[in-house]
Amino acid sequence: MFCLSDSSFIFLKKLLIQTKLVQVKKFEIGVEGLSKTITKEIILEERIENKEFSCAQILVKTLEELGVDSVFGYTGAMILPIFDALSKSRIKIIINSNEQSSAFSAAGYSRSTGKVGVAIVTSGPGITNTLTAVADAQGDSIPLIVIAGQVPQNKFGTDAFQHINVESIFSKVAKKVIKINGGENIQELIKEVYFEALNGKPGPIVIDFPFDKQNQKQEYYNKITENIINTNSNKTIINTNSTLQNNVNTNEINVKIVPQNNITNTNSSSNDECKLFFEELKKSKKPILYIGGGLNNIESVNELKKFNSKMQIPVVCTLMGKGIISNNDELHLGMLGMFGNPSANTAIQENDFFFAIGVRWDDRVVDKVGSFGRNAKIAYIDINPKKVFEIKQERNPFLCINADAKNVLEKLNEYIKEHNIRTDFSEWWKRTKQIKESFEYSWNKETNFIQQAQAIFELNKQINEEDIIITGVGNHQMLSAQLISRTHPKTFISSGALGTMGFALPTSIGVQTANPNKKIIVIEGDGGAKMNFGELNTITNYNLPIKIIILNNSMDGMVQNLQDLAYNKNRVATTREKRTDFSKIAKTLGFKHTLKITKKEELKKGISEFLNFKENALLEIITDSEEVVYPKVPQGKSYSEMNLGPFIKQK
Repeated sequence: MFCLSDSSFIFLKKLLIQTKLVQVKKFEIGVEGLSKTITKEIILEERIENKEFSCAQILVKTLEELGVDSVFGYTGAMILPIFDALSKSRIKIIINSNEQSSAFSAAGYSRSTGKVGVAIVTSGPGITNTLTAVADAQGDSIPLIVIAGQVPQNKFGTDAFQHINVESIFSKVAKKVIKINGGENIQELIKEVYFEALNGKPGPIVIDFPFDKQNQKQEYYNKITENIINTNSNKTIINTNSTLQNNVNTNEINVKIVPQNNITNTNSSSNDECKLFFEELKKSKKPILYIGGGLNNIESVNELKKFNSKMQIPVVCTLMGKGIISNNDELHLGMLGMFGNPSANTAIQENDFFFAIGVRWDDRVVDKVGSFGRNAKIAYIDINPKKVFEIKQERNPFLCINADAKNVLEKLNEYIKEHNIRTDFSEWWKRTKQIKESFEYSWNKETNFIQQAQAIFELNKQINEEDIIITGVGNHQMLSAQLISRTHPKTFISSGALGTMGFALPTSIGVQTANPNKKIIVIEGDGGAKMNFGELNTITNYNLPIKIIILNNSMDGMVQNLQDLAYNKNRVATTREKRTDFSKIAKTLGFKHTLKITKKEELKKGISEFLNFKENALLEIITDSEEVVYPKVPQGKSYSEMNLGPFIKQK
């Protein structure tokens, strides 16, 4: 092992080319703006002599190289070359009941790990079926790759069977759409796509892969060495393994210096920004830390916790930010928004300094529920440049940084240490604690019908910190966000931006596949469960130990509540006359444990048996069709007009 300065590193590149031992394929330099470190990556690749593979085989080999261990999909004629290659690989194939579920499962894999989930589907209706799941991933900034078969290129424009223009359909809902034309190096392309899905604002990338191009032959380069070295000096450490030392016929080398983030601020300007931030924070009496899904990774969470252990700022979160800071933390006031926790919605009315990180200023939080924060000083960090520009125009923040939240928090933490920054918000902390303790959450206890709130409250008492909760969309989603405590990131998963019914069941399959040793608990309504009902069969086919709770009120509760309010209780199309018997269907499909609860007194024992069962289980709870979710901020109103309903009491 030896060390090189930057000048020596460039000299090595020239030397390798001159000796013709290897060919330098790529050489890029990027300097990190905030942490003063330079990272360099050396990749040595060995060409397999006189060996060619089909592009389908190369795609699969590259996925293996990237560490992909599972893919989700559904077969069809135009994608068979890739499935054939997958069958000879070590990658696990999960076949869902439809392509939408495949994409949701792949995104679930991503949501729970931070890795890139992969869905593989056929042409025509196969790829169009994924559209909703792709849009859902884009809305929540979830990295995802969807690989779609396509008719042979010579059939384009001939009205061929199952041909569809993928780019025109997906260009507005995906981060990027790539059409394979045949001239691309598939190995390089798949690597680039993988990292692009993760880079910057994460999102889904769709690959349109014609059948004939899947069968086209290319040379494959077998990677034999890869070293990524972080150092505080401007040196690169290269691990020279036996490849060069033993004169193996290696004729290509990738030399790449990789930036560790997307922050463009220079050190001097970022120091100025830190100075400005803390000057304004010190003037504040009632700051609020507003956190969202952009922080939902372990590195960002660690920096955030380090920051707030010093600053002691009360915290509110978005739906996507649940679990980033423990709900058991005394500073955590809960979820903010139209259906937010009353303590969060109350505290926000008093705040004078609003530090927003990794949030998209959703209309359910900021627009239709009033114009909070207009009189507060706002600091905003987000990796999405479009959103940063938008907030600059709409909110006039005193500080707005387009960067990776982790790196900005890291810089703020360095500044705290270097300048011995101290704050005292103890009076505000006492006030927010008083706000939290002033609300007594309850539900209708007079009726004989089980309330969804009661069932979720009981569930919360029995689950463990490491369990992963996945919700569908509707009243049960909002109640779960209000009532279920999470202490770790990526343990509360829900469809945020798009609010997609049918999300929970297929998502749970991806989450369980990625986390085989964790307990995965689905909370779903009867409407959402029926939208991707076939995934119950997928769960039993693969013997996945997923736990599913279906809160069955035989209606679309959230929409019906709106009808009652805005349309004089004209409940057209939201009430179902015949109640579906989910427990009976689940038993028929092979679930190992099924139970239906109809009485309040059955909840505690029934939930306990359900959670403690080692294999897959489905618990159906018959709930009140007249239940309304509270608290609620009426549409277009301010937080001061929050409606607590008849059962939540304020002391």
